Amino acid sequence: MRPYETDPKAIYAASFATVRREAALDRFPADVAEIVVRVIHACGMVEIADRVAFSPDVAGSATDALRRGAPILADCEMVAAGITRRLLAGNPVRCTLGDVSADAAQRQGTTRSAAAVDLWETEGAVIAIGNAPTALFRLLERLEAGAPPPAAILAFPVGFVGAAESKAELAERPRGAPFLTLRGRRGGSAMASAAVNALAILAGGGVQ
Repeated sequence: MRPYETDPKAIYAASFATVRREAALDRFPADVAEIVVRVIHACGMVEIADRVAFSPDVAGSATDALRRGAPILADCEMVAAGITRRLLAGNPVRCTLGDVSADAAQRQGTTRSAAAVDLWETEGAVIAIGNAPTALFRLLERLEAGAPPPAAILAFPVGFVGAAESKAELAERPRGAPFLTLRGRRGGSAMASAAVNALAILAGGGVQ
C-alpha cells in the first residue's frame, strides 16, 4: 500500500491549496473566486474555472440575502442534502419536487422538476439548481412572465439534453437576477450545494 495522508486538517488544507494553485482564478472578483474554488473542490476539475459565467453582483446579493434569513430553493433533494446547515443562519432549505406527482406533471405537459418550480416563492430567495435543465428553463419562463426575481441563481443542471442550452439562456438573459453558472454539459448536485456552502461561509464573514 502506498502511503497516504490521514490528517483531516492537512487533507483539507492541501486540497484547497491545490485548487488555488492550479485553477485560473484571476478573472474573478475575490468573493466569486471563493465560490468557484468550492465548486472545483466538489468535482475535482480545475479546468471548469474557464467555463464559469457570472454576474459581478452575485456573491454580494446572495450573501446579503442569506444574512437576512432568505430561503434556499433547491431543484432536487441531492442539492438540499449537500447544503451544510451549520453554516446557515437558520435559512430554510426547500425542495418542492416531492410535492409534485408524475401524473400531475404529465397533465401539465412537463417534467416534475419544472412543475415543482411553479411552487417556488422566488422573491429574494437563493436558488440552487444542480440537476434538471427543465427546472432552470421554467424558472426563466416565470421570471420573464413577471415573477419576483431571486437574490441569486446558482445554476448547475447537468446532462446531454437542455443543460448547456438552459445555462446559455441564463447567462445571455438573466432576467434581472444575479447568477453564477457553468457553461456546457457539466454540472451536478455537488457543485450546486458547494456554491451555496461557499456563499454561506462568505455570509458568515470568513473562509473555512
